[in-house]
Amino acid sequence: QVQLVESGGGSVQAGGSLRLSCAASGRPLSTYAMGWFRQAPEKEREFVAIISWSYGYTYYADSVKGRFTISRDIAKKTVYLQMNSLKPEDTAVYYCAVGPYASRSEKTYDYWGQGTQVTVSS
Repeated sequence: QVQLVESGGGSVQAGGSLRLSCAASGRPLSTYAMGWFRQAPEKEREFVAIISWSYGYTYYADSVKGRFTISRDIAKKTVYLQMNSLKPEDTAVYYCAVGPYASRSEKTYDYWGQGTQVTVSS
């Protein structure tokens, strides 16, 4: 089992920045990938960014590329999402997830956090 606890959400004006954190506990993550998905009101959950735990390979959705950066701290078993140049369309509940390999499909992921709200006002 893996438990995930997210933090760092909040409200910010367009152009601002936020950093999300997701701390994992439980089984080792050496063969896993961790990432972020988001769900806006009345929309399906979508892929944002993912990082492979062992090698640190990163993948981003086109909508956030160049603005968001995903990173990890292996010792702390924590993944971060630095979000810069935020736009109103980034408003969503952001979920942390862990899966057996890096994938853009949410079906790949076995464990999910509770979600943290990000609101960007214009």
